[in-house]
Amino acid sequence: MTSNVTFELLKTSGPARAGTLNTPHGVVSTPAFMPVATQGTVKTLTTDEVRAMGAEIILANAYHLYLRPGIELVRYLEGLHRFCAWDGPILTDSGGFQAYSLGANRKITDEGITFRSHIDGSSHYFTPEAAVQYQLVLGADIAMCLDQCIAHGVDRNLVQQAMNRTHRWAQRCKEFHDGQKGQAQQSLFGIVQGGLSADLRKESAEFITSLGFDGYAVGGLGVGEAKAAMYEITAMTTGLLPETKPRYLMGVGSPEDLVEGVAAGIDMFDCALPTRVARNGGLFTAIGRVDITHRRFQDVAGPVEEGCDCYGCTRFSAAYLRHLFKAGELLGPRLATIHNLRFVLRLMEQMREAILEGRFAALREAFLRSYVTTNEAARLDQKRRWMAMRGM
Repeated sequence: MTSNVTFELLKTSGPARAGTLNTPHGVVSTPAFMPVATQGTVKTLTTDEVRAMGAEIILANAYHLYLRPGIELVRYLEGLHRFCAWDGPILTDSGGFQAYSLGANRKITDEGITFRSHIDGSSHYFTPEAAVQYQLVLGADIAMCLDQCIAHGVDRNLVQQAMNRTHRWAQRCKEFHDGQKGQAQQSLFGIVQGGLSADLRKESAEFITSLGFDGYAVGGLGVGEAKAAMYEITAMTTGLLPETKPRYLMGVGSPEDLVEGVAAGIDMFDCALPTRVARNGGLFTAIGRVDITHRRFQDVAGPVEEGCDCYGCTRFSAAYLRHLFKAGELLGPRLATIHNLRFVLRLMEQMREAILEGRFAALREAFLRSYVTTNEAARLDQKRRWMAMRGM
């Protein structure tokens, strides 16, 4: 099936790239961050608000939409764009990450994945072909192959088995997608797996690129490994991908990771982190993440961050935002979400401008010098507890 999605590389600054992704629903300037609209909504926000803060593309999840409200209902209501009132490009994830995150509530075989619904416990079966078909029905501009993500720290043999299964599924996804005549035209991206093994990543990149996808994703990172290892594997893998195709780092979105991902040559990102931490009072600033519920903000008359152009910072004081959180008012998480997404989207704009002007290295150095990251030991411990809760 011919794709209506094309990529044009405009400028490089070292490995960092600026380009344009052209889709049936509009042009995306890259590097780009895709706000996560898992169930057809970026939590707490309208699509107009998401657009107003600079987002050009959003990500939705085919697995979640399959469970609720159902693929056929979205078809009846004329597709996902109309259903959620978003007229820009949409990328849909296939459900592969759910095969990882659901832990004991799923079973994986070479034929597909059996899920146990987190909503009502009912059993559902995804094959690679079904995952592509659902994304076609949703009308996504970009669909993702079904893959098997693997947890960090497992035996190399398990990593290799998951990688090989991802390869077989990629072939099946590509064959099914190519055979769909008369369906809405869309792009299909392949996913490179292989954990933290350089040789497996090389093998996976060579196999997946040989299938001729419209774009390529680096999957299986941000699952509990140290950031230095993630950056190393990202840079190595990206260097094995075609220069003329878009490159997507899946599920990674803390500000420092975005900067390092762009430095490695990544064009597209998604992550629920900016919106998730916002709902819990964590706000991004140029010097790092702050907790708006902290006592030090109780009488701050200025905004959370001076110079920020988000709606919250231009209208309200940090003291007011803290008050909203302490009082349990819904406006608090909404304003925090707007702030964090605008912070991330503005960072992407700044990096694109720096690439076009040949000064990305200086921007990267300045950002990383001032931005204080969260404690890595605490982050990794939190990830381990999250995995243990899911029987992983």
